[in-house]
Amino acid sequence: MSDHRIASLDDLARAYPNPLAPASVFKEIDHVDENYAELIAASPFFVLATVGPEGLDCSPRGDLPGFVTVRDAKTLLIPDRKGNNRLDSLKNILFDDRIGMLFLIPGCGETLRVNGRAELSCDPGLCGAFEMAGKLPASVMIVHVEAVYFQCSRAVVRAELWNPERQVERRSLPSAGTILRDITARNAAVETFDGAAYDKALPGRVKATLY
Repeated sequence: MSDHRIASLDDLARAYPNPLAPASVFKEIDHVDENYAELIAASPFFVLATVGPEGLDCSPRGDLPGFVTVRDAKTLLIPDRKGNNRLDSLKNILFDDRIGMLFLIPGCGETLRVNGRAELSCDPGLCGAFEMAGKLPASVMIVHVEAVYFQCSRAVVRAELWNPERQVERRSLPSAGTILRDITARNAAVETFDGAAYDKALPGRVKATLY
């Protein structure tokens, strides 16, 4: 097995001998142009990748389409809506401001990737611009864009991601309460967790704490 391990750039080149398509290179630009701005405006969801002293984090971010604002060609503004307060991504940004973002648009095969550096602000005027349902975000992430490019649709097409016939029945999978119950049951230091009560209260709690 070790004889077939890819351990160098030369190994990688031998495993992937086909030349890089020119479009794969020139589609990457260092700013948000009009076309890429339209994709960001249409997206209600992206995944945020960060790195810090405690390791990597990949976190979902979602809201109504357009919740990520293109302030200018080099700057994005993102309100930090209410979550679980783990703050993994935000802690990472304080130590290492490099971030990666992957935007998805329901029904669209292409995704959009944005790389850059981020800073956090709790400026009242800035947070006030993102008021929703009478609530303000605790902070706003200011992203300084360094690279933007779209990803072709192959992964989404292979996954049939937007095919309604491929949707999974949620009840066929372990619920959040079940997961928490079973994890705590294996930890003698944690009191028994009532998973059924957690699941029963969850829909209302999510609805009441979206903003």
